Amino acid sequence: MQDLVNGRCGWCGTDELYTAYHDNEWGKLVTDDKTLFEFLLLESAQAGLSWITILRKREGYRAAFHGFNADAVARMDEEDIERLMHFEGIVRNRLKIKSAIVNARLFLTVQEEYGSFFNYILSFFPDRQPITNNFRSLVEVPASSPESNAISKDMRKRGFKFFGTTICYAFLQATGFVNDHLTDCMCRRGVAGK
Repeated sequence: MQDLVNGRCGWCGTDELYTAYHDNEWGKLVTDDKTLFEFLLLESAQAGLSWITILRKREGYRAAFHGFNADAVARMDEEDIERLMHFEGIVRNRLKIKSAIVNARLFLTVQEEYGSFFNYILSFFPDRQPITNNFRSLVEVPASSPESNAISKDMRKRGFKFFGTTICYAFLQATGFVNDHLTDCMCRRGVAGK
């Protein structure tokens, strides 16, 4: 994989959906809990799969999981799980569907405890500040960090599913708590995604 493709981080290649995601979302700090829940649900669905697979099914997930409304997802039951096992717009994995519901309930509990899920995630960062890394090559970008280790450990203890340290790190990258755009990427130079 090339470090840069058309001025972008090489992992997104040239796929239009992937490049739009890279330019407009990835690495940009998300402060609203609804979007954080969306990424929590999508990243946990990704476990064992490629991100582009989930990105292509994003609208299916939006339809299946009440527009990523955590309250509504938390109220889903066995009947909903059975229905979604036949819904082609998502990855039809019973454990992942169940985990979305469990994670929604726990997400609401964390919100209540910390005031917001955003506050909860920031509480693991030095001085409560997102991190911007200065990697020049994709091989330098880690699969986890001390923060993702601590967050995933705490979340596992709380009962969250499909959210190990690698998935957690991908979540932190996607939501901008960690900015891993390569130093020569157009997004770091302020060219894309304005």
